[in-house]
Amino acid sequence: MCPSKSPVSHPASFLLPALTILSTVNQQVNHVLAETATVTTTATARTTITATTTRTTTETQTAKSPEGWSYDEVDKLAGVVSPRDKLLPPTSLLAHAPGWTLFRNLYMYNNTLYINSRDRKPDYYGPHGEDLTYGYTKAGDWPEIRRMTSSGGSAVNSPENIAEREPRPQHMQFISTKEARRRWGNLEAQEKQTTVMVAQGNSLLFNDPSQFLRHYYHFVAELFFGVQAFWNSAFNPTLTNSESTLAAHFGTAQATNPPPIHRAIFIHSNADGWHDNPGFNRYFLRAAYPSLTVEHEEDWQDRVKATIEGVAPGTSPERVWRFPLALLTDRSASHRGVICGSQTQRTAAEAWDHMRKVGKLRGIHVGGWWAPVREAIWKFAGVNPKEGGVVDGEQVALVVQRDGKLKENDPHLAHAHAVAPLAIDVGDEYQAALPMPTEVVITYISRQSARNRKLLKEDHQLLVESMEDLVKRKNTEREVLVTKNKRLGTKKAEVPPPWSFDLLEAEHLSKDEQVRAAARTTILLGVHGNGLSSLIWMKPTRVSSVIEIFCPPGFAHDYWWTTRSLGMRHWAMWNDTSKTWPEKPEVSYPECFQRDEIPIHGPAVAKLIEDRVDGKL
Repeated sequence: MCPSKSPVSHPASFLLPALTILSTVNQQVNHVLAETATVTTTATARTTITATTTRTTTETQTAKSPEGWSYDEVDKLAGVVSPRDKLLPPTSLLAHAPGWTLFRNLYMYNNTLYINSRDRKPDYYGPHGEDLTYGYTKAGDWPEIRRMTSSGGSAVNSPENIAEREPRPQHMQFISTKEARRRWGNLEAQEKQTTVMVAQGNSLLFNDPSQFLRHYYHFVAELFFGVQAFWNSAFNPTLTNSESTLAAHFGTAQATNPPPIHRAIFIHSNADGWHDNPGFNRYFLRAAYPSLTVEHEEDWQDRVKATIEGVAPGTSPERVWRFPLALLTDRSASHRGVICGSQTQRTAAEAWDHMRKVGKLRGIHVGGWWAPVREAIWKFAGVNPKEGGVVDGEQVALVVQRDGKLKENDPHLAHAHAVAPLAIDVGDEYQAALPMPTEVVITYISRQSARNRKLLKEDHQLLVESMEDLVKRKNTEREVLVTKNKRLGTKKAEVPPPWSFDLLEAEHLSKDEQVRAAARTTILLGVHGNGLSSLIWMKPTRVSSVIEIFCPPGFAHDYWWTTRSLGMRHWAMWNDTSKTWPEKPEVSYPECFQRDEIPIHGPAVAKLIEDRVDGKL
């Protein structure tokens, strides 16, 4: 959409009547004074610490803390050397993918987000020099606004609804520094103060409706999955194309500790809007981010009202909020990207794939970028990280690097790469470099007690019997090898790990029990449904896999992409037929997709699992 070639009037929201002044709760910053305050932060979603925040005449500075970060370092990343405007620092773009935008100094006035850009030169001015163009589409090197935000409305797949979700000037605007100073600065005070209220700390701004927030998969394995991939990667240095990158690709530790996240604001959702019925969303949020402050649409509207109450329309200065460091996420904007919009339909895929391509995503072969959250949840649920199977990626990398061309007699490692390129992708050849699990655990998440999407009763029973027979046979084969070695008095044959089978109904387990079960799982099996979200708590091993059962010819992207993003293998299965990457099925929702007569051939599933663990797949 091109900028308008005729003057545009101010949005009606700018003309609200003056209301009473709020002074004590607005946290308005007087830049003449300098003071210190203590804030509680969460480092990499795991460790609660205390940092000291100092407000000065130039910026809300954060002294270097145990997390090892400061706003000075963030400014270097953004390319900000010395802001010419100390009172209204310009907005900087730290990172962007469709639907995921990390800002330094984002502003909000009267429910409109403002990008304070020096590059913004209005095409049309009002009688008093005001900007009437709003920079609606693009300014300088900034992305299009429609790829950063939307109206925030619920999504329906119709032309009318798609048009309604397009952003408008009242949702986001570019504003020139000159115009920002005119509207938000007190010029008569000769740069001694402004009417900027600083939302101290670092913020997540969720512009999504509750339509998807109330679903465990979309909230945790999509929204916060993307947050973790984007935020934790944005502050990493770019990898170089050398052997030294190998440890980073196989490691679970971040190369750089990112700034802590202090607050999450659900702009369009109340408290009930993000709480799913089973309660896993709140379990996750409080376990992974124990010090996170959560605000809802009511709190956001309080912030909106603070900018306009007591301010006469058209007068100067106006009050405005400044968010020193903020990640804005928007579901509709993500779907305007190629990866989400036409390949995966998963918003997190835009965040993950961007950081992969720019060489900032760490631990791509073991979900290392997700490891801080995964391990925090393990700890909360009582899983010992060592028992859970945390991969020592650095040691794996050393073995691969030391061996050079790898072990030619090991079928798992035959095609693994010793040197990884910059924008490396996930693949089975890389997973093959990981160690085998100490126990092969098949976990079948049954939906037979759920409301819908059930297997045929006789097929469910055959599937369970096939799993039990497979486990019994593999353990018998193992015992034969153990007995043979004992008889010979020496280890002549490598003994494979023991096998076990768990049949679970998630609705009958506590949340701790579900996490503990996932942490020990090697092969996760089940009909398409929320229970498969447990895959994000699985341990990374050489053969960690997800087998998702569909009613033929149905298919959905949800767990297919999520599994791959963690470096694991995914198989879609229809009765006795299966497909895996790169042979991706077409998305399809046949009439039987939600029904209770889904077929599956148990022996075919057992054969797939056995071949996978034996290294044939």
